[in-house]
Amino acid sequence: MFPYLKRGTKKMKIAVDVMGTDYGPAEIIKGVLQAVKEYGCDAVLVGDEDVIKAELRREHEENNPHVTIHHASEVIEMKDHPGISVKKKRDASIVVATDLLRQKECDALVSSGSTGAAVASALFGLGRIKGIERPAIATVIPSLTGATVLLDSGAKVDAKPEQLVQSAIMGSVYAESQLGIKNPRVGLLNIGEEETKGNEQCLATYPLLKANPHIHFIGNVEGRDINKGTVDVVVCDGFTGNVVLKTMEGLGSAVLEIIRSAVKGSGFLSKFGALLMKPALTEVKRKMDASEYGGALLLGVRAPFIICHGSSKAKAIKNAVRVAIELTEKDIVGKIGREILRDEESGEL
Repeated sequence: MFPYLKRGTKKMKIAVDVMGTDYGPAEIIKGVLQAVKEYGCDAVLVGDEDVIKAELRREHEENNPHVTIHHASEVIEMKDHPGISVKKKRDASIVVATDLLRQKECDALVSSGSTGAAVASALFGLGRIKGIERPAIATVIPSLTGATVLLDSGAKVDAKPEQLVQSAIMGSVYAESQLGIKNPRVGLLNIGEEETKGNEQCLATYPLLKANPHIHFIGNVEGRDINKGTVDVVVCDGFTGNVVLKTMEGLGSAVLEIIRSAVKGSGFLSKFGALLMKPALTEVKRKMDASEYGGALLLGVRAPFIICHGSSKAKAIKNAVRVAIELTEKDIVGKIGREILRDEESGEL
């Protein structure tokens, strides 16, 4: 039984959009089946019914009582325009899954299809938390001391200073509730630590963050601080955040490949040393593995909405379902709403 489920509470039901991913429905369904078994939840697989049934038969799970299918006849592809497609393809899997969440037939949603379509579907289908001007994707990034929350990592490319303050509030709630970080340190991503550094957006945002008593603002931070563990929450616009995230993903893969190539082409002593270090290297790989963190939470919408990488495999999907359950149990959405309301009432927003 999943440890966060308390005796007497209802079993969690997670909607999972299984269409529009890089590897197709197979990996998504494998991950969901693992999650259902390990976490004791129910799942609703949303997508082409015939395709889903075929995958369940392949896994010998066609009669699993904890997995149901909700048919959706359309798919929003990565190449499709997100906003237009969400409005036109009303039977697309992400739109149907979002509607299930809106109607409270499910407790949370997991999707690894088009990020743009997921954000648009959440905005049109769920709506924003009262007081939130725009949602932000919060991504957990490994650091030397644990983890750092980066937001926005791609929900919207531009951001006003007031919206970055809201991101700081949402990120603080997420870091404290989900990661257990007390009074999380918030930094504004910039090209230097000095208060006078940065573009117009950063210069206008800095004093707003500094003046907000509900945020533990430590000032400007640079890209290198994200992994150093000197900051817990880093705020920026979605364009900058997505570039940072993709760069880190590429660098992490490149470093591991360089190590493998160096060991493979070296002599006996180096290979023997690498063998002795294998447990440590395995731990390094685990900490750098994005699939360990599941997906990223779309903060600011009115229900738990988890967005995974398009290339997510079973492990990432399983962990995304875990995150969805945790966020629902901990009422992250409600806590964000209360924090935003408090700031509005105090005149900080």
